[in-house]
Parts: sequence; C-alpha cells; structure tokens
Amino acid sequence: MAEILLSLTIIGVVAAITLPSLTGNINERTWNTQRKALYARFSQAISLMPALNGYGTLTEDSSSGASDAVDTVAETFITDGLSKVLKINNICDSEHLADCGIPAKIIGLNGDIHDTPDTLLALNSNAVSAVHGSYTYSTLNTKAAAFETQNGESILLFYNPNCVSNMGETSWYMVQPKICANMIFDLNGNKGPNTMGKDIGIMTVLYPTDSAVVAPEVYRERLNDISANDAPAACTNKVGSEYRIATKDELAAIFINKNLLGVVGSPLISSSSKVVLSGGRISRWGLNVGTGLYQTPFPDDPWSMMCVKR
Repeated sequence: MAEILLSLTIIGVVAAITLPSLTGNINERTWNTQRKALYARFSQAISLMPALNGYGTLTEDSSSGASDAVDTVAETFITDGLSKVLKINNICDSEHLADCGIPAKIIGLNGDIHDTPDTLLALNSNAVSAVHGSYTYSTLNTKAAAFETQNGESILLFYNPNCVSNMGETSWYMVQPKICANMIFDLNGNKGPNTMGKDIGIMTVLYPTDSAVVAPEVYRERLNDISANDAPAACTNKVGSEYRIATKDELAAIFINKNLLGVVGSPLISSSSKVVLSGGRISRWGLNVGTGLYQTPFPDDPWSMMCVKR
C-alpha cells in the first residue's frame, strides 16, 4: 500500500508540473489555427465588398474641435458593408462594447495592461494627427464599434471612411490615409487570458479597392542593426523558422497597433517590401513608427526590423 501511495504521489507531482505546460501548448495551437481561419474568412469577405471608403457620415463637434467626431461610421461600415459578406450575430456601438464580448482590459505584447481603446485617438494618437517635417496627417477621431461573428469571435473595429488607394508610391508618404479598417480580435470572447499574441490579435485592411488584409502575429522584440546581406534570413535564423520580416502592409498594422504591441525605441523599422529608387537603386521600404511616415532608407544602412508569423 505504501508503494502504491508513493507511486500516486509521484504521478501527481509530475502531472502538476507538466499539465500547465501541456495545456498552454494546446491553447497556443488552437489559437493559431483559429487566427488563420479568421484571417481566411475576412480576406474572402473583404474581397467581395465594393470600395471600402465612404461608409457613414462624420459630423464635427464644433465645441471641441475636429479631434472629436460625432459619428457612427464604424457601425455603418459593419452593418452596411461587412454584414453583407460575413455572417455576424451582434453589433455594438462604442458605449456597449462589452455586450459584444470585448474585454475592458487588454494585456499588451510586453505584458503592460491597457484600457481597451474605444476611439481611434485612444488606439494611437498618431493615427489621428502626425507631423514629420513637411509631411503631415490629420483626420477626425472616429469611434470604434464591435461585433460578434457566427464562430464566436469578438471583433473591435476602427474605421477610416476617407482611406485612399495604393498609388504605387516610390517616394516618402504617410501610412495613415491608406488604412481603411483596423480590427482587434478576441478569439474566445469573454474568456481569458485577453492577451496579445494569445487569444487576442490584430487585423488591418488597407486601400479601398484592391484591398490588402494583413493579420501578423508579431514577435515581441525587434531585431536591431541587421545588415542588408543578413536581412532576408534574419527572422528565420534569429527567431524561428515560422517567422519572416514584416512586409510594408504588415508594418502598417504594427504602426496602428503599436501601443498594444509595445513598439518603442528606434523609430525606423525596415520591411521586406522593395522599392526602386532614382537611378535604379533597389532599397526596402521602412516605416517611422513614431509618425507613420514610410521612408526609403539607404540600402546599405543597418536596419531595425520586426518579425511576424502569417
């Protein structure tokens, strides 16, 4: 009997040690599968929509200036746009986000706890107004809205009704006007852990026509001082085989969600997207994550970059 009790005790101790890790691994795989499935559904839905700009009407509140918008544009985008191409169970305005399963707090990628943003300004102040030398951007502070999908995901959506198309730019420009919609999704609704990179992720839609949908799972640390020669394989070699350098459009998603992702420090982050400069020189697009300015850094300079899973 003593031997049996000792064996059961050992089994219990081993189970207590290994079960949390095993459960965590199962959750990670489940969330990754759900994230990819959600991205596939939204990519298909967005491709079926007409132009993504122009939904709803913005009305400025003259008492507090252009930074405060009285609007339902995000709700209109959902009701008159997304709901026509995607099965949606419930829609909530910015005052009732919890009714759509949106948590009050979100744990950021670096472990910081954030109040869930309910306006574009609360999401990222540089998404509303930014200045970089002669380059400037200013828009109204639109309110967020939320909805629940038929599969049980909760989606918090921020919308820019004045978004503009990809013009094949080869010179510097601001990224904010290109972003039509940004979504923060919670894969399991009211359940925890409400943490970026686990049950919570990001998805961004750029350009009103020929739209691009990106949902990068961002590695928590950036890579710094990467040479041009080492850049193509840097993320694979230094982080893991599933990781790649963020594209130009994925950097837009990182910029708009930079507070939740904890992106601080050196502002210029290089992408994997190439651009041909004057004289035929090939470089890569880089994004100033402080202001939202796309730049073309000198090709031979060492770069900072973010790694993502797709």
